[in-house]
Amino acid sequence: QVQLVESGGGLVQPGGSLRLSCAASGFTFSSYAMSWYRQVPGKERELVASISSDNSQINYANSVKGRFTISRDNAKSTVYLQMNSLKPEDTAVYYCKAIRFTNTYWGQGTQVTVSS
Repeated sequence: QVQLVESGGGLVQPGGSLRLSCAASGFTFSSYAMSWYRQVPGKERELVASISSDNSQINYANSVKGRFTISRDNAKSTVYLQMNSLKPEDTAVYYCKAIRFTNTYWGQGTQVTVSS
């Protein structure tokens, strides 16, 4: 069955770095655009970064431009989010999403907490 499993979250001090991973299975990963979203309690889930199936299109939310980098390894069916210069306002549950036409899959999320 389809699975998206995020990992790499945790507690980090302001200014620190984390690398999130999202391992996919059960579908043709290389045919899907991938995105990272985040959500804090009481707020809507927001798009952080997205990458097309062939790496030709990459987009970032203004709030993370220059600090976060999305990448993918189609051979490993994995998408990554490198997060540098983390701020307390980056604290959220981070989710990966796969999308192709009307097919959309979500992972279960991984908590990122930025605090001293």
